[in-house]
Amino acid sequence: MENNVSVILPTYNESMNIKDMVRRLNKSIKGLKEILVVDDNSPDKTGEIASRLKNVRAIIRKKERGVGSAIYRGIQAAQGNIIVWMDADLSMPPEVIPRMVSALDNNDVAVGSRYIKGGRDKRGPLRVLTSKMINLFANIVLNFKVLDYDSGFVAAKRKVFDRIKYNPKGHGEYCIEFLYKCTRKGFKVKEVPYVFTERKLGESKTAQYITSIAKYGMMYVLRIIKIRFKN
Repeated sequence: MENNVSVILPTYNESMNIKDMVRRLNKSIKGLKEILVVDDNSPDKTGEIASRLKNVRAIIRKKERGVGSAIYRGIQAAQGNIIVWMDADLSMPPEVIPRMVSALDNNDVAVGSRYIKGGRDKRGPLRVLTSKMINLFANIVLNFKVLDYDSGFVAAKRKVFDRIKYNPKGHGEYCIEFLYKCTRKGFKVKEVPYVFTERKLGESKTAQYITSIAKYGMMYVLRIIKIRFKN
């Protein structure tokens, strides 16, 4: 079957990045069917700007908020037989997606990974340390089948979503739950290395989390424990 790829971009105030992001996606992906920009009613008109770009379908949410729920909305609307989601701030390179899609020839899910050989996290030391601690805890409690559990950069075959349901609430916890349930259901998960960088333009959506590491770290810990013992 020919690949038809849907890429989901959850956005909020990404007007400075969205044009370049869409351009690079269109250039990089063979078999690109659509780019779904799920925007949380950005004051800077990200959704409206995106709606005028090539291969873009913009979904502007007036009431809902959050990365996980935006991705979930995109999955529901996606028409491709392969679904990809990632950040829209260019911290995750679109040029990695073809390797992730190729990995699906022999796997069900591909994860853009910062923590396998060839991958790297080039953010500030505090953010890297926090992410590594969360991933270590997730692997101890859940399993060691995915080294980058809170990646947020994922490609999956559509059939996966017929069997995997997850709670879209939270910041990155949704990704941990999704990937863990995939391994539990026997889906083959492959990590593909990439280099994660700091955004160059716009305001980081995670800056607020850095100022409250203890609070949000505990939210991750509790969600991981809940995932493990609920499943």
